[in-house]
Amino acid sequence: MENEKTSQERRRQIAATFTKKIAQRQAMRIRGQKQKDRIVWFGLGMIGVVGWSVAIPTLIGVALGLWIDQNLPSRFSWTLMLLIAGVTAGCMNAWYWVKRGGYNIEHLNGETDEEETHEKRR
Repeated sequence: MENEKTSQERRRQIAATFTKKIAQRQAMRIRGQKQKDRIVWFGLGMIGVVGWSVAIPTLIGVALGLWIDQNLPSRFSWTLMLLIAGVTAGCMNAWYWVKRGGYNIEHLNGETDEEETHEKRR
């Protein structure tokens, strides 16, 4: 008898969780339909941020490397080394901005369940 009660309670709990998830997805879908233009511009803006966050450190690395190679000659190419360092720094910077943008989208979509948000970040 007690086994049946816990089984029924478990089923109710699963059904409630399932219903909640469906309601969240439906609300997100409706919100997306209302803000379709806004999402497109957000995506284009994110592309710009990512592009510049990679390009600027790369160009700074190249410029600094060229200056060092011209003023302090050595056997190593500082331009090449600082180009690689600039691209690496830029990619890390871009990753930060994309991750931050993804978090903002999740937050705007109403995903306030901390466990779900934490799992999606992994």
